[in-house]
Amino acid sequence: MHCQTLVLGAGIVGVSTALHLQARGRQVILIDRDEPGSGTSHGNAGLIERSSVIPYAFPRQLSALLRYGLNRQPDVRYSLAHLPKAAPWLWRYWRQSAPGRLAGAAADMLPLVQRCVDEHDALIAAAGLEGLVQAKGWIEVFRDPALFEQAKTDAKGLSRYGLRFEILECGQLQAREHQLDATVVGGIHWLDPKTVNNPGALTRGYAALFLQRGGQFVHGDARSLRQANGQWRVESRRGPITADEVVACLGPQSADLFSGLGYQIPLAIKRGYHMHYSTRDGAQLEHSICDTQGGYVLAPMARGVRLTTGIEFDAASAPGNQIQLGRCEALARKLFPALGDRLDDTPWLGRRPCLPDMRPVIGPAPRHPGLWFNFGHAHHGLTLGPVCGRLLAELLTGEPPFTDPAPYSATRFD
Repeated sequence: MHCQTLVLGAGIVGVSTALHLQARGRQVILIDRDEPGSGTSHGNAGLIERSSVIPYAFPRQLSALLRYGLNRQPDVRYSLAHLPKAAPWLWRYWRQSAPGRLAGAAADMLPLVQRCVDEHDALIAAAGLEGLVQAKGWIEVFRDPALFEQAKTDAKGLSRYGLRFEILECGQLQAREHQLDATVVGGIHWLDPKTVNNPGALTRGYAALFLQRGGQFVHGDARSLRQANGQWRVESRRGPITADEVVACLGPQSADLFSGLGYQIPLAIKRGYHMHYSTRDGAQLEHSICDTQGGYVLAPMARGVRLTTGIEFDAASAPGNQIQLGRCEALARKLFPALGDRLDDTPWLGRRPCLPDMRPVIGPAPRHPGLWFNFGHAHHGLTLGPVCGRLLAELLTGEPPFTDPAPYSATRFD
């Protein structure tokens, strides 16, 4: 088999990239060892996060560092055995989270975040997936009055980004989500984001659109990628596939490919879990809810209410555990007393691909003509998949890019 462009990885980023290349006339084969949307794209909180204009930064306050150092917080947990290996990356992350550098990261990410909903909307309409998406936004809730007051100030400070939000005092929040516990002091309803009730199904729907438009999906192993005689070759279940160009959209597995080619890109993994729950007595959760102090999200999904946890630092291959999920579940049952029984046999474990400067890698591989990268989207793979797929396709086909791609270049780590 031969094609013009081979896209490695059928998560939301890879499928979106394949669709955008296809729309620009490229003959594309999409390859993955699993089915589309089976990895990290399946297990997230289902937010198309237009309001996330400030990247998730490493805490800088001494009090927060001491609190996290005790390793008892629900939002961030670490494996003591993994900490020595993670420490150099965490140090770089901490340095990049200084106020000036964080502001630079926010400015660089803004063109992507601003277009995220529009790019999704176009694919949703083309694929007929409107039933998976709601335009209700999500609600950030607070259990501490001081934190709520600070959040109000912070939200008003984001007005320059054109974000729509409503500040909900206690009674207003209860009217909007009357199943929440009365001890919640208030919330902020972010109105611009959209929510997806089955993120894996959304990715599979995009993949079906790619096939409908004449693309091919093949099972294979991206780690078999080799270059010979000016072409790229990958082994698949249908035999070897050769291509003039390859785009690596492998998310948390990206290092398996680029490290073998000699690239020293500081990609790390932030692990996270999810579990689905029933609700008691027919109760419904109307919006996705983020407990800021607890660092988890409760989201109404097709399967039930999904609880997604914050960050766990551990080896990517380490077995899952229920420590963080247990901490978050205890808080969630107080916040939303109607939370019922677990519906999954075991927690789902996902791996978020993160870079310390809080920007993805999008663009050509510096030392390998015909090889392109599109990975490292951290907590926002679902949010940024279509818009980053568009940017990559514009660069690869020589079309003027909608934004300056320099901040996302792999050369920044040379």
